[in-house]
Amino acid sequence: MILEPFYPKEWLDSTYLIPWGEWYDQGIRGAIFDVDNTLVPHGAPADEKAIALFERLHGMGMKTCLLSNNKEPRVASFAAQVDSPYIYKAAKPSVKNYRRAMEIMGTETGTTLFVGDQLFTDVYGANRAGIYGILVKPINPKEEIQIVLKRYLEAVVLYFYKRSAKQNK
Repeated sequence: MILEPFYPKEWLDSTYLIPWGEWYDQGIRGAIFDVDNTLVPHGAPADEKAIALFERLHGMGMKTCLLSNNKEPRVASFAAQVDSPYIYKAAKPSVKNYRRAMEIMGTETGTTLFVGDQLFTDVYGANRAGIYGILVKPINPKEEIQIVLKRYLEAVVLYFYKRSAKQNK
């Protein structure tokens, strides 16, 4: 179907519900994250949950990389708080910086997960790069107007995604 390039491999309520230990046991060694509305509300600093997640991932031997379309001051300050390398102004859904993130982490498509809150940038880019993409619901529904408009289009895609997921069970 024409919408499948935008379908996530999984759709969860939150980044913090991902079973990281299970993924590690299955050979995942790197996680690429969007920042805003994936890990914290848009523009917010890292909170206790985000810091604890990165400490847990690093403690189990998993590499991380932040991949954001935002500007460097925003991404760099968050990255410092969670002790993770980062790529800013990533031009998602362009594949180039998904590949660069894997190079930084020393992982490959089969050993990397991507986590983000937007279909047309995050998930579409992960799919194009051959990375297993997990869509999470946005943390804060209050968003910039251009994102609000994209959410209406995402709702259409997610309707068909849910319908196809039911048919494939």
